[in-house]
Amino acid sequence: MFIFNKQVRLLGKIINVEKNYMNIKTIKSAWILCLLLIVSYHGYSKKSEQSVWDTLPQANKLYDAVIDINGSGDYRELQQAIDHAPANRTKPWRIFIKNGRYNGLVRIPENKPYIYLIGQDKQKVIISFMINCGNPDNPKDNGRQYAKANFQQAECAAVVVDASDFYAENITFENAYGVQFKSGPQALAIRINKDRTAFYNCKFRSFQDTWRTSTKAVNDRTYADSCWVEGAVDYFYGGGNAYIENTTFYNVRGGSVIVAPSQKAGTQWGYVFNHCIIDGNKASADGRTKLGRPWHDEPIAVFLNTIIKIPLAPEGWTDMGPAAKLFAEYNSRDAAGIPIDLSKRRTWYQQSKGEGGQRITGLQAVLTEKQAANYTYQHVIKGSDGWDPVAFFKKPAAVEGLKRAAGGLKWQKSAGATGYIVYKNGQVINFAKKTFLKLDAKTAGDYTVSGVTGNGTLGNVSNTLSIQ
Repeated sequence: MFIFNKQVRLLGKIINVEKNYMNIKTIKSAWILCLLLIVSYHGYSKKSEQSVWDTLPQANKLYDAVIDINGSGDYRELQQAIDHAPANRTKPWRIFIKNGRYNGLVRIPENKPYIYLIGQDKQKVIISFMINCGNPDNPKDNGRQYAKANFQQAECAAVVVDASDFYAENITFENAYGVQFKSGPQALAIRINKDRTAFYNCKFRSFQDTWRTSTKAVNDRTYADSCWVEGAVDYFYGGGNAYIENTTFYNVRGGSVIVAPSQKAGTQWGYVFNHCIIDGNKASADGRTKLGRPWHDEPIAVFLNTIIKIPLAPEGWTDMGPAAKLFAEYNSRDAAGIPIDLSKRRTWYQQSKGEGGQRITGLQAVLTEKQAANYTYQHVIKGSDGWDPVAFFKKPAAVEGLKRAAGGLKWQKSAGATGYIVYKNGQVINFAKKTFLKLDAKTAGDYTVSGVTGNGTLGNVSNTLSIQ
Protein backbone atom coordinates (compact mmCIF):
# COMPACT_ATOMS: atom_id res chain seq x y z
CA MET A 1 0.00 0.00 0.00
CA PHE A 2 2.92 2.35 0.72
CA ILE A 3 4.25 1.87 -2.82
CA PHE A 4 0.80 2.49 -4.26
CA ASN A 5 0.42 5.77 -2.32
CA LYS A 6 3.87 6.88 -3.44
CA GLN A 7 2.87 6.24 -7.05
CA VAL A 8 -0.28 8.29 -6.58
CA ARG A 9 1.75 11.24 -5.28
CA LEU A 10 4.10 10.94 -8.25
CA LEU A 11 1.14 10.89 -10.63
CA GLY A 12 -0.14 14.06 -8.99
CA LYS A 13 3.17 15.80 -9.68
CA ILE A 14 3.03 14.77 -13.33
CA ILE A 15 -0.48 15.95 -14.03
CA ASN A 16 -0.35 19.05 -11.80
CA VAL A 17 1.07 21.17 -14.61
CA GLU A 18 -0.26 24.36 -16.14
CA LYS A 19 -2.45 23.36 -19.11
CA ASN A 20 -0.59 25.75 -21.41
CA TYR A 21 2.61 23.79 -20.89
CA MET A 22 1.18 20.29 -21.02
CA ASN A 23 2.36 18.46 -24.13
CA ILE A 24 1.26 15.11 -25.47
CA LYS A 25 4.33 13.35 -24.03
CA THR A 26 3.42 14.58 -20.55
CA ILE A 27 -0.17 13.43 -20.95
CA LYS A 28 0.90 10.03 -22.24
CA SER A 29 3.34 9.68 -19.35
CA ALA A 30 0.50 10.28 -16.91
CA TRP A 31 -1.69 7.70 -18.61
CA ILE A 32 1.09 5.15 -18.72
CA LEU A 33 1.61 5.65 -14.99
CA CYS A 34 -2.13 5.16 -14.51
CA LEU A 35 -1.79 1.82 -16.25
CA LEU A 36 1.12 0.85 -14.02
CA LEU A 37 -0.88 1.84 -10.94
CA ILE A 38 -3.78 -0.35 -11.95
CA VAL A 39 -1.53 -3.29 -12.78
CA SER A 40 0.40 -2.99 -9.50
CA TYR A 41 -2.67 -2.46 -7.34
CA HIS A 42 -5.20 -4.76 -8.97
CA GLY A 43 -2.99 -7.21 -10.76
CA TYR A 44 -2.41 -7.67 -14.47
CA SER A 45 -5.12 -8.91 -16.81
CA LYS A 46 -5.76 -8.68 -20.53
CA LYS A 47 -9.13 -7.08 -19.82
CA SER A 48 -7.70 -4.28 -17.67
CA GLU A 49 -4.90 -3.68 -20.16
CA GLN A 50 -7.34 -3.29 -23.04
CA SER A 51 -9.78 -1.03 -21.21
CA VAL A 52 -7.03 1.35 -20.04
CA TRP A 53 -5.12 1.52 -23.28
CA ASP A 54 -8.35 2.09 -25.23
CA THR A 55 -8.76 5.41 -23.39
CA LEU A 56 -5.26 6.74 -24.02
CA PRO A 57 -5.21 10.22 -25.62
CA GLN A 58 -4.62 10.22 -29.38
CA ALA A 59 -2.28 12.83 -30.83
CA ASN A 60 -4.03 12.57 -34.21
CA LYS A 61 -7.58 12.63 -32.89
CA LEU A 62 -10.04 14.11 -35.41
CA TYR A 63 -13.25 13.34 -33.52
CA ASP A 64 -14.38 14.11 -30.01
CA ALA A 65 -15.18 10.44 -29.46
CA VAL A 66 -14.70 7.19 -31.36
CA ILE A 67 -17.04 4.22 -31.01
CA ASP A 68 -15.90 0.69 -31.78
CA ILE A 69 -17.82 -2.38 -30.73
CA ASN A 70 -14.52 -4.30 -30.71
CA GLY A 71 -12.91 -1.99 -28.17
CA SER A 72 -10.38 0.06 -30.15
CA GLY A 73 -12.20 3.37 -29.59
CA ASP A 74 -13.15 5.54 -26.65
CA TYR A 75 -16.40 3.62 -26.12
CA ARG A 76 -17.97 0.36 -27.20
CA GLU A 77 -21.56 1.67 -27.16
CA LEU A 78 -23.04 4.81 -28.68
CA GLN A 79 -25.12 5.64 -25.61
CA GLN A 80 -21.96 5.74 -23.51
CA ALA A 81 -20.57 8.43 -25.79
CA ILE A 82 -23.84 10.39 -25.64
CA ASP A 83 -23.89 10.18 -21.85
CA HIS A 84 -20.36 11.58 -21.64
CA ALA A 85 -20.83 14.31 -24.25
CA PRO A 86 -20.93 17.85 -22.82
CA ALA A 87 -24.27 19.62 -22.43
CA ASN A 88 -25.43 22.88 -23.99
CA ARG A 89 -22.96 22.90 -26.87
CA THR A 90 -23.06 25.62 -29.52
CA LYS A 91 -20.78 23.82 -31.96
CA PRO A 92 -20.52 20.19 -33.13
CA TRP A 93 -19.53 17.34 -30.83
CA ARG A 94 -18.31 14.83 -33.41
CA ILE A 95 -18.65 11.11 -32.76
CA PHE A 96 -17.13 8.64 -35.23
CA ILE A 97 -18.66 5.17 -35.32
CA LYS A 98 -16.64 2.30 -36.73
CA ASN A 99 -18.34 -0.52 -38.61
CA GLY A 100 -20.43 -2.84 -36.46
CA ARG A 101 -23.95 -3.69 -35.35
CA TYR A 102 -24.71 -1.70 -32.21
CA ASN A 103 -27.68 -3.21 -30.42
CA GLY A 104 -29.18 -0.91 -27.83
CA LEU A 105 -31.53 1.98 -27.24
CA VAL A 106 -30.14 5.43 -27.99
CA ARG A 107 -31.52 8.53 -26.27
CA ILE A 108 -30.15 12.02 -26.96
CA PRO A 109 -31.47 14.38 -24.26
CA GLU A 110 -32.66 17.93 -24.87
CA ASN A 111 -29.64 19.48 -23.16
CA LYS A 112 -27.18 17.92 -25.65
CA PRO A 113 -27.55 19.79 -28.94
CA TYR A 114 -25.00 19.64 -31.75
CA ILE A 115 -24.36 15.91 -31.57
CA TYR A 116 -22.89 14.84 -34.93
CA LEU A 117 -22.77 11.09 -35.61
CA ILE A 118 -20.46 10.04 -38.45
CA GLY A 119 -20.52 6.40 -39.49
CA GLN A 120 -17.75 4.64 -41.37
CA ASP A 121 -20.16 2.94 -43.83
CA LYS A 122 -23.97 3.14 -43.80
CA GLN A 123 -24.27 -0.52 -44.80
CA LYS A 124 -22.03 -1.64 -41.94
CA VAL A 125 -22.77 0.84 -39.13
CA ILE A 126 -26.14 -0.33 -37.82
CA ILE A 127 -27.84 1.12 -34.75
CA SER A 128 -30.58 -1.34 -33.89
CA PHE A 129 -33.03 -2.36 -31.20
CA MET A 130 -36.17 -4.51 -31.06
CA ILE A 131 -39.03 -2.56 -29.42
CA ASN A 132 -42.65 -1.72 -30.22
CA CYS A 133 -45.69 0.19 -28.97
CA GLY A 134 -47.70 -2.88 -28.04
CA ASN A 135 -49.41 -3.62 -24.75
CA PRO A 136 -47.46 -6.27 -22.84
CA ASP A 137 -50.64 -7.32 -21.02
CA ASN A 138 -52.74 -7.83 -24.14
CA PRO A 139 -52.39 -11.40 -25.47
CA LYS A 140 -53.75 -10.24 -28.84
CA ASP A 141 -50.88 -7.81 -29.43
CA ASN A 142 -48.17 -9.10 -31.71
CA GLY A 143 -44.71 -9.12 -30.23
CA ARG A 144 -45.86 -7.96 -26.81
CA GLN A 145 -42.63 -9.28 -25.30
CA TYR A 146 -40.94 -6.38 -27.10
CA ALA A 147 -43.38 -3.73 -25.86
CA LYS A 148 -41.83 -0.49 -24.65
CA ALA A 149 -43.18 -0.98 -21.13
CA ASN A 150 -40.96 -4.03 -20.78
CA PHE A 151 -37.95 -1.75 -21.25
CA GLN A 152 -39.28 1.06 -19.01
CA GLN A 153 -39.49 3.33 -22.05
CA ALA A 154 -41.98 6.06 -22.92
CA GLU A 155 -41.11 5.79 -26.63
CA CYS A 156 -41.17 2.74 -28.89
CA ALA A 157 -38.26 4.00 -30.99
CA ALA A 158 -34.78 2.56 -31.26
CA VAL A 159 -33.39 6.11 -31.36
CA VAL A 160 -34.98 9.25 -29.86
CA VAL A 161 -33.52 12.70 -30.52
CA ASP A 162 -34.79 15.32 -28.06
CA ALA A 163 -32.02 17.83 -28.85
CA SER A 164 -31.77 20.38 -31.63
CA ASP A 165 -28.98 20.60 -34.21
CA PHE A 166 -28.53 16.85 -34.53
CA TYR A 167 -26.74 15.50 -37.58
CA ALA A 168 -26.03 11.94 -38.78
CA GLU A 169 -24.13 10.56 -41.77
CA ASN A 170 -23.41 7.04 -43.10
CA ILE A 171 -25.57 5.20 -40.53
CA THR A 172 -28.41 2.66 -40.63
CA PHE A 173 -31.11 3.31 -38.02
CA GLU A 174 -33.13 0.15 -37.54
CA ASN A 175 -35.97 -1.15 -35.45
CA ALA A 176 -35.27 -4.87 -35.61
CA TYR A 177 -38.84 -5.72 -34.65
CA GLY A 178 -40.28 -4.18 -37.81
CA VAL A 179 -37.51 -5.55 -40.01
CA GLN A 180 -37.76 -9.10 -38.68
CA PHE A 181 -41.49 -9.59 -38.15
CA LYS A 182 -42.84 -7.23 -40.83
CA SER A 183 -45.99 -6.49 -38.86
CA GLY A 184 -47.42 -4.02 -36.37
CA PRO A 185 -47.70 -2.56 -33.86
CA GLN A 186 -45.70 0.63 -34.34
CA ALA A 187 -41.95 0.14 -34.15
CA LEU A 188 -39.99 3.31 -34.83
CA ALA A 189 -36.41 3.31 -36.01
CA ILE A 190 -36.08 6.98 -35.05
CA ARG A 191 -38.15 9.73 -33.47
CA ILE A 192 -37.25 13.41 -33.72
CA ASN A 193 -38.58 15.91 -31.17
CA LYS A 194 -36.70 19.10 -32.00
CA ASP A 195 -35.82 21.65 -34.67
CA ARG A 196 -32.84 21.50 -37.04
CA THR A 197 -32.12 17.81 -37.51
CA ALA A 198 -30.32 16.59 -40.62
CA PHE A 199 -29.26 13.32 -42.22
CA TYR A 200 -27.02 12.43 -45.12
CA ASN A 201 -26.50 9.00 -46.70
CA CYS A 202 -28.43 7.18 -43.96
CA LYS A 203 -30.87 4.25 -43.93
CA PHE A 204 -34.02 3.96 -41.84
CA ARG A 205 -35.60 0.51 -41.57
CA SER A 206 -38.74 -0.85 -39.95
CA PHE A 207 -42.31 -1.72 -40.97
CA GLN A 208 -44.87 0.54 -39.29
CA ASP A 209 -43.97 4.14 -38.37
CA THR A 210 -40.29 3.92 -39.27
CA TRP A 211 -39.46 7.63 -38.91
CA ARG A 212 -41.39 10.21 -36.90
CA THR A 213 -40.63 13.90 -37.39
CA SER A 214 -41.10 16.51 -34.70
CA THR A 215 -44.58 17.55 -33.63
CA LYS A 216 -43.30 19.71 -30.78
CA ALA A 217 -43.20 23.10 -32.51
CA VAL A 218 -45.18 24.19 -35.54
CA ASN A 219 -42.21 24.76 -37.86
CA ASP A 220 -39.54 22.37 -36.56
CA ARG A 221 -37.31 21.41 -39.50
CA THR A 222 -35.95 18.08 -40.70
CA TYR A 223 -33.64 17.68 -43.67
CA ALA A 224 -32.38 14.54 -45.42
CA ASP A 225 -30.37 13.91 -48.58
CA SER A 226 -29.38 10.66 -50.30
CA CYS A 227 -31.10 8.43 -47.75
CA TRP A 228 -33.17 5.21 -47.80
CA VAL A 229 -36.44 4.94 -45.85
CA GLU A 230 -38.05 1.51 -45.60
CA GLY A 231 -41.43 0.36 -44.33
CA ALA A 232 -45.06 -0.38 -45.13
CA VAL A 233 -47.46 1.58 -42.92
CA ASP A 234 -47.20 5.36 -42.40
CA TYR A 235 -43.46 4.94 -42.36
CA PHE A 236 -42.63 8.64 -42.63
CA TYR A 237 -44.96 10.57 -40.37
CA GLY A 238 -45.34 13.39 -37.86
CA GLY A 239 -45.34 17.16 -38.11
CA GLY A 240 -43.24 20.22 -38.85
CA ASN A 241 -41.41 21.05 -42.05
CA ALA A 242 -39.35 18.36 -43.76
CA TYR A 243 -37.35 18.70 -46.95
CA ILE A 244 -36.29 15.28 -48.20
CA GLU A 245 -34.36 14.99 -51.45
CA ASN A 246 -32.59 12.34 -53.53
CA THR A 247 -34.00 9.69 -51.20
CA THR A 248 -35.56 6.28 -51.85
CA PHE A 249 -38.80 5.24 -50.15
CA TYR A 250 -38.84 1.45 -50.22
CA ASN A 251 -42.14 -0.38 -49.68
CA VAL A 252 -42.03 -3.91 -48.27
CA ARG A 253 -45.60 -5.12 -48.76
CA GLY A 254 -48.63 -4.66 -51.01
CA GLY A 255 -50.97 -1.80 -50.19
CA SER A 256 -48.30 0.20 -48.41
CA VAL A 257 -48.90 3.79 -47.30
CA ILE A 258 -45.78 5.94 -47.28
CA VAL A 259 -46.51 9.17 -45.38
CA ALA A 260 -48.94 10.18 -42.63
CA PRO A 261 -48.48 13.90 -41.97
CA SER A 262 -49.92 15.72 -38.98
CA GLN A 263 -48.99 19.39 -39.36
CA LYS A 264 -50.43 21.80 -36.82
CA ALA A 265 -52.18 25.00 -37.88
CA GLY A 266 -49.57 27.57 -38.86
CA THR A 267 -47.08 25.11 -40.34
CA GLN A 268 -45.69 26.84 -43.39
CA TRP A 269 -44.46 24.08 -45.70
CA GLY A 270 -45.12 20.60 -44.31
CA TYR A 271 -43.53 17.62 -46.02
CA VAL A 272 -41.64 18.32 -49.26
CA PHE A 273 -40.10 15.44 -51.21
CA ASN A 274 -37.92 16.51 -54.14
CA HIS A 275 -36.22 14.24 -56.67
CA CYS A 276 -37.00 11.14 -54.63
CA ILE A 277 -37.61 7.54 -55.74
CA ILE A 278 -40.54 5.33 -54.79
CA ASP A 279 -39.65 1.66 -55.07
CA GLY A 280 -40.37 -1.62 -53.33
CA ASN A 281 -40.20 -5.37 -53.28
CA LYS A 282 -42.24 -7.63 -55.54
CA ALA A 283 -45.23 -7.68 -53.18
CA SER A 284 -45.47 -3.89 -53.20
CA ALA A 285 -45.93 -3.78 -56.98
CA ASP A 286 -49.62 -4.73 -56.73
CA GLY A 287 -51.03 -1.35 -57.74
CA ARG A 288 -52.44 -0.63 -54.27
CA THR A 289 -49.58 1.35 -52.69
CA LYS A 290 -50.44 4.95 -51.83
CA LEU A 291 -48.39 8.07 -51.29
CA GLY A 292 -50.02 8.86 -47.97
CA ARG A 293 -52.99 9.57 -45.75
CA PRO A 294 -53.87 12.44 -43.38
CA TRP A 295 -53.20 11.67 -39.71
CA HIS A 296 -54.21 14.72 -37.63
CA ASP A 297 -54.67 18.49 -37.80
CA GLU A 298 -53.78 20.07 -41.20
CA PRO A 299 -51.61 17.58 -43.13
CA ILE A 300 -49.37 18.83 -45.94
CA ALA A 301 -47.27 16.70 -48.30
CA VAL A 302 -46.01 17.46 -51.80
CA PHE A 303 -43.99 15.17 -54.06
CA LEU A 304 -41.89 16.99 -56.67
CA ASN A 305 -40.02 15.39 -59.57
CA THR A 306 -40.56 11.88 -58.22
CA ILE A 307 -39.46 8.71 -60.01
CA ILE A 308 -42.09 6.05 -59.23
CA LYS A 309 -40.76 2.57 -60.01
CA ILE A 310 -43.73 0.54 -58.77
CA PRO A 311 -47.37 1.01 -59.80
CA LEU A 312 -49.37 3.10 -57.31
CA ALA A 313 -53.11 3.14 -56.78
CA PRO A 314 -54.52 5.55 -59.41
CA GLU A 315 -56.03 7.80 -56.70
CA GLY A 316 -52.60 8.16 -55.09
CA TRP A 317 -53.85 9.00 -51.57
CA THR A 318 -56.34 7.67 -49.03
CA ASP A 319 -58.32 8.65 -45.90
CA MET A 320 -57.54 8.32 -42.20
CA GLY A 321 -58.40 11.33 -39.99
CA PRO A 322 -58.96 14.87 -41.22
CA ALA A 323 -59.05 16.15 -44.77
CA ALA A 324 -55.63 16.94 -46.18
CA LYS A 325 -54.77 20.61 -46.29
CA LEU A 326 -52.62 19.84 -49.33
CA PHE A 327 -51.64 16.47 -50.80
CA ALA A 328 -50.21 17.08 -54.26
CA GLU A 329 -47.61 16.16 -56.87
CA TYR A 330 -45.65 17.78 -59.63
CA ASN A 331 -43.77 16.11 -62.50
CA SER A 332 -44.11 12.51 -61.31
CA ARG A 333 -42.52 10.03 -63.74
CA ASP A 334 -42.09 6.29 -64.08
CA ALA A 335 -38.80 4.38 -64.10
CA ALA A 336 -38.34 5.14 -67.81
CA GLY A 337 -38.83 8.87 -67.24
CA ILE A 338 -42.30 8.94 -68.82
CA PRO A 339 -44.80 11.32 -67.13
CA ILE A 340 -47.39 9.52 -65.00
CA ASP A 341 -51.09 10.19 -65.52
CA LEU A 342 -52.23 12.16 -62.45
CA SER A 343 -55.77 12.81 -63.65
CA LYS A 344 -57.30 10.31 -61.22
CA ARG A 345 -55.51 11.56 -58.12
CA ARG A 346 -57.80 12.11 -55.14
CA THR A 347 -59.29 15.60 -54.73
CA TRP A 348 -61.62 14.78 -51.82
CA TYR A 349 -61.33 13.31 -48.31
CA GLN A 350 -63.81 11.83 -45.90
CA GLN A 351 -63.10 13.09 -42.41
CA SER A 352 -63.30 10.63 -39.54
CA LYS A 353 -66.02 11.23 -36.97
CA GLY A 354 -63.47 12.65 -34.57
CA GLU A 355 -62.34 15.17 -37.19
CA GLY A 356 -65.82 16.39 -38.13
CA GLY A 357 -67.17 13.54 -40.23
CA GLN A 358 -67.61 15.66 -43.36
CA ARG A 359 -66.69 14.91 -46.95
CA ILE A 360 -64.35 17.66 -48.18
CA THR A 361 -64.19 18.04 -51.96
CA GLY A 362 -62.55 20.21 -54.61
CA LEU A 363 -59.00 19.89 -53.29
CA GLN A 364 -55.89 20.29 -55.41
CA ALA A 365 -53.88 17.17 -56.28
CA VAL A 366 -51.48 18.50 -58.94
CA LEU A 367 -49.29 21.59 -58.55
CA THR A 368 -48.54 24.03 -61.32
CA GLU A 369 -44.94 24.71 -62.29
CA LYS A 370 -45.12 28.10 -60.57
CA GLN A 371 -46.50 26.59 -57.36
CA ALA A 372 -43.89 23.82 -57.33
CA ALA A 373 -41.12 26.39 -57.71
CA ASN A 374 -41.95 27.79 -54.25
CA TYR A 375 -40.99 24.57 -52.46
CA THR A 376 -37.25 25.16 -52.28
CA TYR A 377 -34.51 24.27 -49.84
CA GLN A 378 -34.04 27.99 -49.25
CA HIS A 379 -37.67 28.47 -48.20
CA VAL A 380 -38.31 25.24 -46.29
CA ILE A 381 -34.98 24.72 -44.51
CA LYS A 382 -32.82 27.85 -44.39
CA GLY A 383 -35.68 30.00 -43.16
CA SER A 384 -34.96 33.16 -41.20
CA ASP A 385 -31.98 31.81 -39.23
CA GLY A 386 -29.96 30.63 -42.24
CA TRP A 387 -29.62 27.02 -41.06
CA ASP A 388 -27.75 25.26 -43.87
CA PRO A 389 -27.30 21.51 -43.31
CA VAL A 390 -26.13 20.93 -46.89
CA ALA A 391 -22.89 22.60 -45.85
CA PHE A 392 -22.38 19.90 -43.20
CA PHE A 393 -21.70 17.14 -45.70
CA LYS A 394 -19.62 18.96 -48.28
CA LYS A 395 -16.98 16.34 -48.94
CA PRO A 396 -13.27 16.99 -49.13
CA ALA A 397 -11.51 16.07 -52.35
CA ALA A 398 -10.57 12.43 -52.78
CA VAL A 399 -7.08 11.69 -51.54
CA GLU A 400 -4.54 11.14 -54.32
CA GLY A 401 -0.97 9.96 -54.51
CA LEU A 402 -1.02 7.37 -51.73
CA LYS A 403 2.34 5.60 -51.69
CA ARG A 404 4.91 3.95 -49.49
CA ALA A 405 7.32 6.24 -47.68
CA ALA A 406 10.23 5.68 -45.34
CA GLY A 407 8.70 4.17 -42.22
CA GLY A 408 5.10 4.56 -43.31
CA LEU A 409 2.63 6.00 -45.81
CA LYS A 410 2.31 9.41 -47.40
CA TRP A 411 -0.20 11.06 -49.71
CA GLN A 412 -1.12 14.39 -51.24
CA LYS A 413 -3.09 16.98 -49.32
CA SER A 414 -6.86 16.84 -49.90
CA ALA A 415 -8.66 20.14 -50.52
CA GLY A 416 -11.19 20.72 -47.77
CA ALA A 417 -9.73 18.12 -45.42
CA THR A 418 -8.61 18.95 -41.89
CA GLY A 419 -7.40 15.40 -41.28
CA TYR A 420 -7.39 11.87 -42.63
CA ILE A 421 -8.54 8.34 -41.83
CA VAL A 422 -6.23 5.48 -42.79
CA TYR A 423 -7.70 2.06 -43.56
CA LYS A 424 -6.05 -1.32 -43.78
CA ASN A 425 -8.04 -4.04 -45.51
CA GLY A 426 -11.14 -1.87 -45.12
CA GLN A 427 -10.72 -1.39 -41.36
CA VAL A 428 -9.87 1.92 -39.70
CA ILE A 429 -6.37 1.68 -38.25
CA ASN A 430 -5.60 5.29 -37.40
CA PHE A 431 -6.31 8.99 -37.80
CA ALA A 432 -3.82 11.55 -39.07
CA LYS A 433 -3.71 15.33 -39.17
CA LYS A 434 -0.81 15.42 -41.60
CA THR A 435 -0.21 13.61 -44.89
CA PHE A 436 2.00 10.92 -43.36
CA LEU A 437 1.38 7.96 -41.08
CA LYS A 438 4.06 5.84 -39.48
CA LEU A 439 3.51 2.09 -39.80
CA ASP A 440 4.69 -0.65 -37.49
CA ALA A 441 6.60 -3.71 -38.62
CA LYS A 442 3.45 -5.64 -39.57
CA THR A 443 2.67 -3.67 -42.70
CA ALA A 444 1.34 -6.22 -45.21
CA GLY A 445 -2.14 -5.35 -46.47
CA ASP A 446 -4.25 -3.11 -48.68
CA TYR A 447 -4.25 0.55 -47.59
CA THR A 448 -6.56 3.44 -48.45
CA VAL A 449 -7.00 6.95 -47.06
CA SER A 450 -9.97 9.33 -46.93
CA GLY A 451 -10.07 12.99 -46.02
CA VAL A 452 -12.16 14.36 -43.14
CA THR A 453 -13.67 17.85 -42.86
CA GLY A 454 -13.95 19.93 -39.72
CA ASN A 455 -17.53 18.69 -39.31
CA GLY A 456 -16.33 15.09 -39.50
CA THR A 457 -17.66 14.33 -42.99
CA LEU A 458 -15.74 11.66 -44.88
CA GLY A 459 -14.39 12.06 -48.39
CA ASN A 460 -14.09 9.32 -50.98
CA VAL A 461 -11.27 6.87 -50.38
CA SER A 462 -7.99 7.06 -52.23
CA ASN A 463 -6.41 4.58 -54.58
CA THR A 464 -5.51 1.27 -52.96
CA LEU A 465 -1.88 0.70 -52.03
CA SER A 466 -1.01 -2.98 -51.62
CA ILE A 467 1.99 -3.79 -49.46
CA GLN A 468 3.31 -7.34 -49.45
